[in-house]
Parts: sequence; structure tokens; C-alpha cells
Amino acid sequence: MIELENVSKSFTLHNQGSAVIPVMERVNLAVAAGECVGLVGASGAGKSTLMRVIYGNYLAASGRVMVGDLDVAQAEPRQIIALRRDTLGYVSQFLRVVPRVAALDVVAEPLLAVGTPIEAARDKAASLLAELNIPERLWSLSPTTFSGGEQQRVNIARGFAYDYPALLLDEPTASLDAKNRATVLRLIEGAKSRGAAIIGIFHDEAARDQVCDSFIDVSAFSPQVAA
Repeated sequence: MIELENVSKSFTLHNQGSAVIPVMERVNLAVAAGECVGLVGASGAGKSTLMRVIYGNYLAASGRVMVGDLDVAQAEPRQIIALRRDTLGYVSQFLRVVPRVAALDVVAEPLLAVGTPIEAARDKAASLLAELNIPERLWSLSPTTFSGGEQQRVNIARGFAYDYPALLLDEPTASLDAKNRATVLRLIEGAKSRGAAIIGIFHDEAARDQVCDSFIDVSAFSPQVAA
């Protein structure tokens, strides 16, 4: 479902004489339906950068980034938008939403984007918010006013509202208490059971060992770390 072939990424520092900083070179990995692969490696090795390359936020310098039948490295913006709507979900560490949109509608938005009736979308959103212990009194408020932990849980609920065939998870259990951590792990295991291909970054080693089927050490592809 997700396959990378000889993927490299570098950044050009235009304010420093166009110096080129290589981040990763010749990354190869494959994630099948129902499999979770954990990205591990030293800080700065490029784990989050690799996530963003797969999601299309960063353009690969070379190689193929296949998600389903689409090569993200060669895709046009409209194709990336469609991929994110229908196929590839991303739970980042930070919630980015339009101010003044209620938390219930923030979580329901991925379902509405694929044509789910509004009541069904809001019912699913309400179920996830309740499961992740967001008090009902907050559902009508903008999550921009929430605590950091509450925002993280809204972000997780939004990422799992629609059954994406592929998921990218960047520290989904970070800073959660035991109860909410267990809920997130159940959501991940449920997504695997329905056949989602998942790539995750987990600094929580116990969580990583519970849900990941295999690991890729990104440090091995980082010339900065190798140096």
C-alpha cells in the first residue's frame, strides 16, 4: 500500500549561499495492508521529514513514493488533495484548524469531505470524542481554546474518524495518560484489523512494541547522522 524506492531528500538554504543539506539518501521501505511499521533512529535522523515526504508536504529529491497507485513524488496538487481526502490520513503532533470551528465539526470534517451525511459524520465524531475523554461541554467550542492534551486528542479523533486505507502517525501517544494512551492503541489496532497500512513514530517504546510489526532505522539513510 505504501512503498518507497530509493527516496532521497535534501534542503537548499537559499539564505546561506544555496548550501544543500542532505537529509536522507536511498530510502527503501514497504508497508502492506494491515501492517504497522515504526520509524526509529536518532534525533534529527529525518523521521518526521520522511513522514512529510510521504504526505506530500516535502518534495522528494529523487525516487518513488507510492501510496496506492499514486507516486506522490510526481503527483500534481489536485492529486495530493484527493489522496489526502480518500486514502492517506496523517495524525501530526500539532492540531491545525480554522479558528471558531467547533471541535465536533473539526473531527467530522474528513467524513463530510467524502460525502458522509452530516448527522452520521457528527455521530461518529461524538463517539470518538467521548472515547478519548473530551468532555461533551467542549464539543461546541473551538479546540484552539483547549489544553495541549485535549488538542492532541481532538487531532487523534479527527485522524481516525474516516477509515483511511493508509495512516501516518507522528507520536500519537505522546503526553497521554494511561487511559487515553490505551484508547489510542486500541484505535491503531482497530485500523490494522480493517487493513490500514500504517507508518508511525513512537518514542513510547512499549506502545511501539505493541502495535508495530517491524521497524525501519532512519539513521541508516541519514548522511548527517552517519557522519
